[in-house]
Amino acid sequence: MDRANEMRFAVENTLGKLAKWLRILGFDTFYKPDLSAEKLMDMGPGRILLTRTARIRDVNTSPKLVFITSDNPFEQLREVIETLGIAPKDARPFSRCVRCNTMIREVDKDSIRKRVPDYIWETHDTFRSCSQCGRIYWPGSHTQRSRDIIKRLFK
Repeated sequence: MDRANEMRFAVENTLGKLAKWLRILGFDTFYKPDLSAEKLMDMGPGRILLTRTARIRDVNTSPKLVFITSDNPFEQLREVIETLGIAPKDARPFSRCVRCNTMIREVDKDSIRKRVPDYIWETHDTFRSCSQCGRIYWPGSHTQRSRDIIKRLFK
């Protein structure tokens, strides 16, 4: 099993943008905005808890906890990357649904014809879909901006 599959996260409710970016990077990231950090501690073995709650940090001595200090989502992501020694090879960008965390898969263009705007369907050939929530993804301008951010994160 590669390292990207081994690193699994549970992210507290105050770190939603961080959770989204971990999913963009391809990491299995459990995030439920209605769950407190205390409840996340019970997410089972194998998940690294990411928290900004000092009392959680103080009572949890597990090495599977990263205390986040920054308010900026990209600095928070940099904290996780540096603390855990995540390398570019550990990431699998754009492989997970940012909404529900499920792995996404390539789909036939004709199968999503009515599910995307006409202009998008006419100008793109590659589409991916989430089998859980049904969200459709395509390589738009946001993809390149995200790739640029990812490159800067690992410098």
